[in-house]
Amino acid sequence: MLQATKDLLFKQYKINDATISLYEKAINDVEEQFKIYDEIRELNQLKVLAAFQEEHISDSHFTNSSGYGYGDIGRDSLEKVYARIFNAESALVRPHFVNGTHAIGCALMGNLRPNDTMVCISGAPYDTLHNIIGISGEENIGSLKEYGVKYKQVNLIDGKFDFDKIKKVLQEDKSIKLVHVQRSTGYGWRKSFLIEELEEVISFVKSLRDDVLVFVDNCYGEFIQDREPTDVGADLIAGSLIKNIGGGIAPTGGYIVGKEKYVEQAAYRLTIPGIGGECGSTFGVMRSLFQGLFLAPHTAMEAVKTAIFCARIMELAGFEVMPKYNDKRSDIIQAIKFNDEGKLINFCKGIQKGSPIDSFVQCEPWAMPGYTDKVIMAAGAFIQGSSIELSADAPIREPFIAYLQGGLTFDHGKIGVLIALSKIIQ
Repeated sequence: MLQATKDLLFKQYKINDATISLYEKAINDVEEQFKIYDEIRELNQLKVLAAFQEEHISDSHFTNSSGYGYGDIGRDSLEKVYARIFNAESALVRPHFVNGTHAIGCALMGNLRPNDTMVCISGAPYDTLHNIIGISGEENIGSLKEYGVKYKQVNLIDGKFDFDKIKKVLQEDKSIKLVHVQRSTGYGWRKSFLIEELEEVISFVKSLRDDVLVFVDNCYGEFIQDREPTDVGADLIAGSLIKNIGGGIAPTGGYIVGKEKYVEQAAYRLTIPGIGGECGSTFGVMRSLFQGLFLAPHTAMEAVKTAIFCARIMELAGFEVMPKYNDKRSDIIQAIKFNDEGKLINFCKGIQKGSPIDSFVQCEPWAMPGYTDKVIMAAGAFIQGSSIELSADAPIREPFIAYLQGGLTFDHGKIGVLIALSKIIQ
């Protein structure tokens, strides 16, 4: 690190020599890991470029439709590009999805019927899905439970799939229609599932029951490995455009990709039966969605590098991390266990202080809609809630784990981490 950089970090953020020493050790340790992910980035960039070229994308696709949005060639062509990238039959990519949870909810509600059962084989799903399923809260208004859809759960064993229990549940309950898998960690303490692990469990499920739909929550996982869940047998996946695949440019939205019949049924829940994906004007955001997708392989890897660096420097500072800096990754999330509420909150406040937007704001735990515990969220982002931008959040519960993700550029990501660490050390 240049001496001028060190001087500025101290002058602006009071980052001391002890923190800089940890930085210099960490940045040296992660160099080989960065080379591995640069190769994956190059492959995924090639896949995206080829999909754009095969669909003959031009500036005429940066449309500005209104009203019903019939015949929006930009919207329809973007969905064809997504289908090519994910090696799938069909895609639904819309700014009308308000977040990833909305996209996931449409996928589930569109493909489950009264008296069907869904089983989550990766343990408890992410907190915001609990109200959709009807496994938290008292009223369950509009949930799958209210509509007569049953729920079962197979917990993990030391972060791995319980194949024996999965087999037992699938063979005993013929009402199971959908198998749900969460690729990323959510607010858990485990590694994200590698594509190789997803391939194994999907193949196992299909060998037992080829009549079930395998759905993968793909949030935070796009472009981190050389393949996606649809390449290894997933029938349907969903995610958010303000995470990896939006490249930090998409202003909002979500996607659903997979087999045509399942995507179509999900579209009937985004709009209504009989209309589905035929309607939906795009308000002039098509250029941003195309450009964000094009940049996504690079941007996602900047976030991965930030996570790897964070893992190493926090480990050197004495904290337990998951995954470790040299573990193989399948998402952009880095978990840090603080075992101390004050340190957790200070870390998140440090990330906020290192943000380009709202750096002056003091983030505090609050009762955020969709969550059972109070949550602290550090997110000084150009796009509200964009977790491909440097951010950190945590439920305020023991053992007080922070989940860091994002970083549009590694240069910014590592500075944010240094500021956060220095707040704890100081």
